[in-house]
Amino acid sequence: MLNTTDSTIDTYPGRISSDQEVNNLILVVRADPIICGHSTEARNLAEAAIARGFKSVHIVTYPIETLQNSGLPLKPLDTISVYSEGIEVDRPEPIGDYKVLDGRLGYAISGQLVDLLHKLPGKTMIMDLYLVPHGQMVLNAIDSFRGLKKQPNVVTVGEAVGSDITNVVTNALAAGRTGAAQVVLSNYLQHDLPVAVSQFTKDMIIDAGHKVDAEMGTDFATQLRERVEISFPAIDTSAYTSIENDRERIAEIMEARQLEEDGYVMFLSRIAPAKGVDDLIEAYKSSELYGQKKLIICGNGPMKEEIQAMADTDTNIRVLDDISDEEKGVLMHAAFAYCLPSKPKPEFIETFGIAVAEKMLAGGPGPVITTRTGGIPEATGGHCLEHGAGNVHELRECLNKAYFMTEEERLDLSQRAREFAMNFDRGAILDNLIHRSLAVS
Repeated sequence: MLNTTDSTIDTYPGRISSDQEVNNLILVVRADPIICGHSTEARNLAEAAIARGFKSVHIVTYPIETLQNSGLPLKPLDTISVYSEGIEVDRPEPIGDYKVLDGRLGYAISGQLVDLLHKLPGKTMIMDLYLVPHGQMVLNAIDSFRGLKKQPNVVTVGEAVGSDITNVVTNALAAGRTGAAQVVLSNYLQHDLPVAVSQFTKDMIIDAGHKVDAEMGTDFATQLRERVEISFPAIDTSAYTSIENDRERIAEIMEARQLEEDGYVMFLSRIAPAKGVDDLIEAYKSSELYGQKKLIICGNGPMKEEIQAMADTDTNIRVLDDISDEEKGVLMHAAFAYCLPSKPKPEFIETFGIAVAEKMLAGGPGPVITTRTGGIPEATGGHCLEHGAGNVHELRECLNKAYFMTEEERLDLSQRAREFAMNFDRGAILDNLIHRSLAVS
């Protein structure tokens, strides 16, 4: 849960007292249809706010066409679940014409935030998920009020996933452009409440601060250590724990996908090198499960065509790139095992493992098989079968271990995993964010 260690921080002027309630929530994020754990987290926080009785909830994000042209992995539009009544998704069009070389979307989103702040009654919490570039968009909007000598009734939360900060800092330092590194860390600390999605993420960010301090004589590492709180990603726990009660729906999805309960090993995430999909296929083919249980690879991403080519020559392996939000939990629940063999790569390190926690909540007899990469241990609590990242032999041994476990052993591990994952309930996560943001505003 959110770290509640007290700390004294600087906030920009004009803040109201912390005893006033938050009435509105604005989330700035790369939202659906993008395949990203933080788009799911934004949905969950929005839904939790509606359940809590918020007067207004907005998700401010990018136009669909922009996402489709971005090269990012996307869900099919017709597989996305509808948001609850009261949640508005704002997709402002770029501001400016071809003479504005960059920043047109940034201006549009900052402007949309300003428009919302002018019209929303009561106190608003703005939270940006994936700090770069969303943190800059939020603070630009807030800063625009200063010249008017108007005090926006708002508190800001900046959530860093790690790679958003460390990617910029690492590249800036490597290129000798330390100013860019200073800008991103300063932006993060200008939020009322800077949070990280795991302790691993916070440690990564502090390390980035040390590197900038060494180059520029600044003191970012100390400020980051003192001010950054831990706020695990918010998950709709009830949506997963209730799956087992709808046996008819489980049977329908199994039939539609031509699968059998407990009859397949499942991977669901971005199909990318850092996710270890290639390791999983190699380990699976040489395991006791091969020919006994199917392997389904669910998702999209830069390695999809390569993995699809491997699957096309093997009837035991299937690639499914059209899994809906509703199907996902059912497939997790009914799987013989769920595997996320994530491994660190220069371009990506798993900073939490939202899909792992979702599988743990979905229950069923199948264990989670994963690594200790990055923040994954904070998601699993150790209630899983673990192998060394990138170690195909150990991964195969985990698959074999699952194969030879008794039903009672598998169910016991699954139950302990679900109990642990209840810590990530979206209502509790939101309440803690509100509590801490009010305390520091």
